[in-house]
Amino acid sequence: MGEWLGRDVEIEVTNVAHGGISVGRLDGRVVFVSDAIPGETVLARITEDSKKSFWRADTVEVLVASAHRREHVWSAASIDRDPADRAGGAEFGHIDLAHQRELKRQVLIDALGRMAHLESDVQVEALPGADDGTGWRTRLRLHVADDGTVGPYAARSHRVIPVTDLPLATVEARAIAPLGETFSGADHVDIVVPSSGNPYVLRGEPRGTGRPKSQRIVERVGDREFRLDVHGFWQVHSHAAETLTTAVQDAIDPELFDARAANQDLYGGVGLLAAAVGDRFGNNLRITTVESDPLATDHAGQNLSEWVGAAAVTGRVEHYLRGLESAATSHERERLSRATVILDPPRSGAGRVVVDQLAALSPAQVVYVACDPVALARDLALFAEKGYALTRLRAFDLFPNTHHVEAVATLVRGV
Repeated sequence: MGEWLGRDVEIEVTNVAHGGISVGRLDGRVVFVSDAIPGETVLARITEDSKKSFWRADTVEVLVASAHRREHVWSAASIDRDPADRAGGAEFGHIDLAHQRELKRQVLIDALGRMAHLESDVQVEALPGADDGTGWRTRLRLHVADDGTVGPYAARSHRVIPVTDLPLATVEARAIAPLGETFSGADHVDIVVPSSGNPYVLRGEPRGTGRPKSQRIVERVGDREFRLDVHGFWQVHSHAAETLTTAVQDAIDPELFDARAANQDLYGGVGLLAAAVGDRFGNNLRITTVESDPLATDHAGQNLSEWVGAAAVTGRVEHYLRGLESAATSHERERLSRATVILDPPRSGAGRVVVDQLAALSPAQVVYVACDPVALARDLALFAEKGYALTRLRAFDLFPNTHHVEAVATLVRGV
């Protein structure tokens, strides 16, 4: 440990970095500072000083406040608390909502510029909801301490923080959250509030105790219903599924779309985005959705059953693409070259292997749904190496009061 660890120092914060932290300098050294806003001067406690390239610090007092600072929407994460006792999961809650979106925009365009050499004037679009960005989470996980206490983890820690409220959660989720209760022997507690049917409080057992019992729930997007497992993935914001459905439909270039091509929906979950394509382009759609979770694939097959040309495949995307490339006949390759690919990878992004495999199949266009701006920028650079150009980009504030931002990009071959 270095001599600066635990010391309180005055730092001028100059800009924002990916991950919900701000950037300042101390004696010429970069310091990543939590709970600050660019333009502020803060008193910050050094929490890490061992790395040569940067240090970390937590704000303990604001000396010169930004005009965009507000009282934190979650008292459990407020600067009034000792940094070690602040709840994680609302790292932008001290910033007014419009400026949160501006900071997210800056992170996105900075990543695009540095990693993909792209300039963009993209704006981060708001979703319907409360003016302070609360009340949107339909799913959340509370962790369980050794004594059975439940709560969120402290920021950048695995220490459980007891809380009395959950302001980012929907009213329905708050009503059933077991705050103040104990769950001895459990690993976590999940709260799930589907758009149709009853909400759930689910006790999560420690790893190695087997897969949790399957139970089907229904989510509604417009007039369409989607069946999925209560433990399965679904968008967290109450308006996110509808927003992404419309965004993906708008992102597809109709001049390049061929309903009878070998269209693909990769990392497809229970078929939300494949259905979005079908709802825009009709019942003659041919599309294959690929997902590694067999239970999700089973539900996807049911959710897409009205499209005779839809298929749901269980498997890792890179394995599926490898098989597609090796087994494709000349006719199938021609169908793939006319295809539209929906690509919705996990936070880590698609990566070089998947990008190279897709580029080898040469689809006409790729609609990339990304929840991490740095992973997106890296993958856009990889696609550019293979001859795919970014023709459209939108960003959405699917996670208010956090640093996360969702983007939908259209990539076209040979532009």
